[in-house]
Amino acid sequence: MLESIYANMKVGIVHFKAYPECVNGDGPILETVTKIAEDAFFNAIEVGAIKDVKVRTEVAKILEIAGMEVAYATQPTLFPAKLSLCSLDKAERQKALNAVFNCLKQAYDLGATAIRIPSGKDPGSEKREEAKKVLIDSLAQILEKAKEFGNPLVTLKIFDRLYDKEALIGPVDDALDIAEALCPSYENFGLLTDLSHFPLLHEDPAETLPKLQKYVKAFHIGNCVYKDRLHPCYGDLQPRFGVEGGEVDIPMLSKYYRILKDLNLIGPDKLPIISAEVRPLLPMETSELIIANCKRAIQQAWALA
Repeated sequence: MLESIYANMKVGIVHFKAYPECVNGDGPILETVTKIAEDAFFNAIEVGAIKDVKVRTEVAKILEIAGMEVAYATQPTLFPAKLSLCSLDKAERQKALNAVFNCLKQAYDLGATAIRIPSGKDPGSEKREEAKKVLIDSLAQILEKAKEFGNPLVTLKIFDRLYDKEALIGPVDDALDIAEALCPSYENFGLLTDLSHFPLLHEDPAETLPKLQKYVKAFHIGNCVYKDRLHPCYGDLQPRFGVEGGEVDIPMLSKYYRILKDLNLIGPDKLPIISAEVRPLLPMETSELIIANCKRAIQQAWALA
């Protein structure tokens, strides 16, 4: 068994997944953030858009009082509007950039130290290289803008390309190209890998992570279903650990922790945020049950690592 999990990472949870009624930036945000903030198991939280300025201010204060590190996710802003930072349409790409610039302001208001960003849709093999150049330019603009808002860590989240999000980034080699282009100029840029996306990408963390070792700076854990298209949790839906037909079990999570430790991606000198993305999807599942399931999975997997 490794030493305490808290000596190796900040244990986080994605708020708007655990409480999906808040994903659109309204709903019981204050109440549900407070529940997480009162739970000493978590010392980091990832939040999305919070439309009401007053609520945003109160959330920021609650998280400050609780001593939690905050990351801000742009997915709830970009995904519903189908905005893409790698769009080959200049007007569409500018809409995506403007949305992220607004997210940077919200992230700053919330005291976030990091911001999560998806690439946008893959345009297909013929236009992929052009889209990667566009994405690099978009991210460079975001990184420059971020200097006005506390210069948070800007992380490009790696999604699937085949089953659900159909994202440009994407498979390991494409993710590597983006990181190699930006990291020499921007110390606060990095990649975010998600355990639930490895099966969707048909990649093995033991093979992929060493390639990304220099550039990956944040992590998500979660589960997915992709072999049965009729499964109610099919795709990138972040079902609970242990769901029937799921791809990520406790042994796989334990192995993931061990790989991260062996590659020195976690540890006292790193302490990256590793957030759980889990949400209630099936009958009788509540946010509270899903969070409890998640905490038990993390504890058991870490004990076995």
